Amino acid sequence: MKNLIKPLLLIAIFVFFGCGDSEEKKEKQQIQIGSTQKKEVKKEAKTETTKEASYDLSNNGVGPVKSLELPETIDQAMVTNGAEIFKNKCTACHKPTKKFIGPAPIGILERRSPAWIMNMILNPDEMVKKDPDAKQLLIENNGSPMANQSLTEEEARAILEYFRTIK
Repeated sequence: MKNLIKPLLLIAIFVFFGCGDSEEKKEKQQIQIGSTQKKEVKKEAKTETTKEASYDLSNNGVGPVKSLELPETIDQAMVTNGAEIFKNKCTACHKPTKKFIGPAPIGILERRSPAWIMNMILNPDEMVKKDPDAKQLLIENNGSPMANQSLTEEEARAILEYFRTIK
């Protein structure tokens, strides 16, 4: 009889903890239950959207590139070269269309100036020390600094051209 008590106790503990709802399930149920809770969720989403729209596109960052105007047409040869460089040097931390260790470059030109992007690629150490936007990105990405890949301006410009094509 003593040999049955321990297994039954273990089974009871597993059943007790296994049948409980996780916090995620409870949150989903709460959202589905009341219409006022649904509105609260929508308001939070709007706040995030408003926050995203407040980027300073006049900030060129800290580094060798003081300003950069992009031509209307995209240079496909440069895109091909930039995609290859990105694949070899950047994909350990960045995925083109989704956040990974670092942010995704999709839509980056809507959030940052071309010169800022170039300076971040070429001069990430100094950017994180001196540029407020780069400091904020470091915080948002759990303190994971961007590695300096020692790229040339030509290579960085090719990557930037590739970024223009990511949809």
